[in-house]
Amino acid sequence: MTTFEPIQMVDLKTQYQAIQAEVEAGIRHVLETNQYINGGPVKSFTQNLATYLDARQVIPCGNGTDALQVALMALDLKPGDEVITAPFTFIATAEVISLLGLVPVFADVDPLYFNLDPADVARKITDRTRVIMPVHLYGQTAPMEPLMDLATEHGLTVIEDNAQAIGADYLFRDGRRVKAGMIGQIGCTSFYPSKNLGAYGDGGAIMTNDEPLGAKINMIANHGSKVRYYHDVIGVNSRLDSIQAVVLDVKLRFLDDYIARRQAAAAAYDAGLSGIPQVITPARAPWSTHVFHQYTLRVTERRDALKDALQEAGIPSMIYYPVPLHLQPAYAGYGYRKGDFPISEQLAEEVISLPMHTELTVDQIDHICSTIRQFYHA
Repeated sequence: MTTFEPIQMVDLKTQYQAIQAEVEAGIRHVLETNQYINGGPVKSFTQNLATYLDARQVIPCGNGTDALQVALMALDLKPGDEVITAPFTFIATAEVISLLGLVPVFADVDPLYFNLDPADVARKITDRTRVIMPVHLYGQTAPMEPLMDLATEHGLTVIEDNAQAIGADYLFRDGRRVKAGMIGQIGCTSFYPSKNLGAYGDGGAIMTNDEPLGAKINMIANHGSKVRYYHDVIGVNSRLDSIQAVVLDVKLRFLDDYIARRQAAAAAYDAGLSGIPQVITPARAPWSTHVFHQYTLRVTERRDALKDALQEAGIPSMIYYPVPLHLQPAYAGYGYRKGDFPISEQLAEEVISLPMHTELTVDQIDHICSTIRQFYHA
């Protein structure tokens, strides 16, 4: 019988051991220099991330939710203005819309790639619509070209929620390749520890090629201030600390390698799970590379029982997300009902995410796949 290390949903410990010396040296430097906020490591990481993304400006902030909120605050929106986004995502995407007195308007996702359906977005645009906020779910981008066409036609701003797809490339029809987060006017990302580029605490960033907009975003994230103690607008306090910047700067150099490892693990999953009628492996969008923040199956029979069987076999799994946003109690006041977004509702009943990280071994993937095969007698 094959033996291997216990399977983790995300194995940050083993990943850390490979970069331990660099990370600890950087943290010691921060402790010795006392540059905890906006120090040299933050500037270094910000510049290096801008180079990686080919972004004119990257503004670091406290977390991915703050990134989305600050991005919206920079657009001078008014209470009642509408923002179109997906109901099949983490609540932070819609939460910031509501917190600012704006109206979240949901459009359904497509059943293959789980991202915003441009046709449904087009149906939801009104004279109050100001922003389209696509989510690049699970590691590949939403269909940005048709979404950008809609935004141009109606004079809308596009904010990309890129918390799950940093490093993915969008493939334009004319052959251009642009990093996720750099297609709309503003991109936002999260450095939550389990992300593909994850800190050892909270962190986030906002990116843009619009320099005046970037300057405004930077001001809002720093108490609405360009010069200390002089405040031009109402802002927030949302900053990336130097210790997290050290970790991220080290990991950024390995990000493409991390992505390649995740893609290799996904290919092994694809092969091991092929031919099981009840299991639909992740489809790859023709317009995007996939960085596999999650490896998410659709299972058409006994999803919850499969999750229990995996757990009994020592295999963790997660359901991202069990309840679409329009059916959450927090959004009951917006008048949505069951049946309004049938694809999102179906996905919530069928999706299950398997362990996905840079340290997965062939034996571990084989064990996971054989357990699923045995469950379905495939």
